[in-house]
Amino acid sequence: MDAIPRVWVLWVLLIGASGSLLAQDPLADLSVEPPASGWITQGDVLLRAERTESIPARADALERLRFRGRFGLRREFDRVEFGATLEGAAGSDRNQDNRANNDNERSDSVNLDELYLRWRAGENTTLLAGKTVFPIALTPLIWDDDLRPIGLSASHSISVGDFNRLGLVGGYFAGDHLYDDESRIAALQLGWFWREGMDFSGDAQLAWLDFSDLQTLVDRGLGRTNRRVAGVLVSDYRLVDLQIGIQARVNEALWRARLDVVRNTGADDNADGARFSAIYGDSRQAGGLEVGVAVQRFQRDAVVAAFTSDDWWFHSFARGVMPWVAYGISDHWRLQLSGFRETRDGLADSTDRLLLDLRGTW
Repeated sequence: MDAIPRVWVLWVLLIGASGSLLAQDPLADLSVEPPASGWITQGDVLLRAERTESIPARADALERLRFRGRFGLRREFDRVEFGATLEGAAGSDRNQDNRANNDNERSDSVNLDELYLRWRAGENTTLLAGKTVFPIALTPLIWDDDLRPIGLSASHSISVGDFNRLGLVGGYFAGDHLYDDESRIAALQLGWFWREGMDFSGDAQLAWLDFSDLQTLVDRGLGRTNRRVAGVLVSDYRLVDLQIGIQARVNEALWRARLDVVRNTGADDNADGARFSAIYGDSRQAGGLEVGVAVQRFQRDAVVAAFTSDDWWFHSFARGVMPWVAYGISDHWRLQLSGFRETRDGLADSTDRLLLDLRGTW
């Protein structure tokens, strides 16, 4: 069993047990049209096997198997959309280990993932209230897409020509992280979207984010790699983030690249971060093969370490590379293998992580 970690054996057994499900893909028969009642179902599942080794100050490697499922309902009433989603999770690890393992969600839980109202105030204007996906478009350098803040936001877009668009999104949110988080986030993002829907297109998005009331997160052990003195954060966190993305379809093959740079204007130093990703192919459709790589580097106070993606072991104060390969089993199921090599600043040895994910969506 030393040559094949037990968590990988469990994962293979789980895949084997669900083989008939993948072959039949019953989700492919689900209609996207609203049923007679007007309610639309939606959801996703994630099965993940992980091995992380060479963790600083730990002698053992981390091996675990995790499951997460979300199930939701939404319905539109004229211009208003209501949505609610429940999330359930189970893992081979324990909830009391989540802080030590730098997780942003509990391993075993049942919770409310979304509860929101969306009002289409005009053809190009939307107001959103409640607990749902963060409406500010950010990369894993700054934000974990699994987090669901509570807040109010508004978005407006302006068409410029036939294929170009100017977009503006802003809002105020409660972070609603783990352990009775009391953080607050004010955010504004301006975006230019060029040649949307064309074979060659791009975007540039500039965001400002002001994080406040972070002390509860620090007291609960989620200060992570951000600098602290006597239990208080050294820096304020007022981030300016710029993303530039391009995508091109060449002979039916999709190419994508994105650069993200961030500066924390609330820090006197250790305030900068950057991420670059490049992707060939698309695993979001049946038979689609995708190969990608992401490289990122962020200084200690460049971002709020509590909110960055927990797919990466380090949440700031590190540099690393993430190659991955993914395959679309069907229009609803995809398999992805991701590797991470990360090095914390001041250390010579790298931390290595391997994730094997089976994802289903409908």
